[in-house]
Parts: sequence; structure tokens; C-alpha cells
Amino acid sequence: MGLTGGCLCGQVRYELTADPLMCLTCHCKNCQRQAGSAYSIIVGVPEGALKVEGEVKTFNDKGDSGGTVQRQFCPDCGSPLFSLVEASPGLVWVKAGTLDDTSAIKPSLHVYTKSKQDWVELGDIPGVETVPSNL
Repeated sequence: MGLTGGCLCGQVRYELTADPLMCLTCHCKNCQRQAGSAYSIIVGVPEGALKVEGEVKTFNDKGDSGGTVQRQFCPDCGSPLFSLVEASPGLVWVKAGTLDDTSAIKPSLHVYTKSKQDWVELGDIPGVETVPSNL
């Protein structure tokens, strides 16, 4: 697919050398806080398929499972870019809003709907209260 993206200031650029395996909308409280919004749209790709130019800073967070979530962002403009989740080894979660072209991206599942904002409508995309164990 060759998707590219980057942060707001352009200091960090990246390329995905493989097609995303999935696209999710995460409604967990920590994604809401990081995004400063009601949810975060993320695409999962094999870790080796992410090529990054520029330095990122990492904040080690804790997921609901108690496992570590490494939230990576631009140290200059603060744009959230990637997450490495201990519960999904081998995958990197890319913040879809940082892609240059999002026309081919459509979430297939809402996760952590137990903490979604009351006014958010899920539409025709299914939702689960936490995260399925097969992710």
C-alpha cells in the first residue's frame, strides 16, 4: 500500500511498507486523553513494516490489562503517532489522523465502548466493551 504520514510540524515522517492488518476506533480513557478527543482511530501494522524518519519520544502508559502501552509522539509538536501495546506483540498501532491519505482507512471495530462518550453513535460498525483477546 505504501502509506505515508507524519507529525504536525514535519519533524517525524514515516512509511508503512505493508497494508494495515486492521483499523479500530479506540474509546479507552487514555486514548481520549492522548487524542484530546472522544476516541482515537488506529491502524495496526506489523512492527517491521513501519519505517520512521526523525526521533520520537515515548511515554510509558498502563493499559487496562496492566500491561505497558508505549505511546510515541513528536518531541517538538507533540503529535501522537504510534503505540506499542504489550498485549499485541509484533504490532504497531499508527494514529490514522497522521496519515497523509486516509481515503482507504475505515474502522472495522469500536473497542473500549464501555468508556465511550454518551453522545458518540457507533453506526454500522460493531463495538466491544474492552478488547477481544485475538487482537
